[in-house]
Amino acid sequence: MAESVSPLRLVVFDLDGTIVDSLAHIARAIVQASETIGIKPPTEQAIPRVIGLSLDVAIATLFPDHGPDVHGEIDRVYRKVFAEWRAQPGHGEPLFAGSHQAIAALEAAGFVLGIATGKARRGVDFLLDHHRLSGRFVTIQTPDIAPGKPDPGMLLQAMNDTGASPDNTVMIGDTIYDITMARKAGTKALGVAWGNHPADELHRAGAHMVVDRMDQVLQAVHDLTTRSNPLPAEAVS
Repeated sequence: MAESVSPLRLVVFDLDGTIVDSLAHIARAIVQASETIGIKPPTEQAIPRVIGLSLDVAIATLFPDHGPDVHGEIDRVYRKVFAEWRAQPGHGEPLFAGSHQAIAALEAAGFVLGIATGKARRGVDFLLDHHRLSGRFVTIQTPDIAPGKPDPGMLLQAMNDTGASPDNTVMIGDTIYDITMARKAGTKALGVAWGNHPADELHRAGAHMVVDRMDQVLQAVHDLTTRSNPLPAEAVS
């Protein structure tokens, strides 16, 4: 009798707000870019709402009273500011506590890992190299090569790259854009409560589970990929 082969199980991480604690840097860059070109910066509360979207959409959302020319100038200055910061010794966009351990635990359990993020590929490569995570993710999806969240395109491409099925794919993210993308792609959606959108919003967006510690991720992913019909939304305490 032929030996059965376990299906490939794919775990796709968001980056900003899920693995990397980058809110302070993103907010500072947005404020500096807007002040540099002489327009009023967005409120402190508005910026976390757009993290996860591609940069062009985020800027258009934060500055609705300005047109494409101003948006393009903010984009240019924002990228310049980040490039200058990253060139400075000691620049830090820290990982959330337990990220290395969670990634290693998923790998050890046989999961294939990927990334789907609103960050440009250049920024992704910098962070992965900086945090010694290069080579750990089999598929990396960014707005450079796919539609931005919440369009399902990045997840669909990640599954196509790896051969994973939606039933055996889990998207992990901190925003409603991650959760909506996962539900549109037909995958499992795991929310994290330490990022940019609160847990209750992740539940309402359709998260199958929400965890509030990184050391809960492995068990939650295991549960989601072994349960044939997960509940619509569930908290892990």
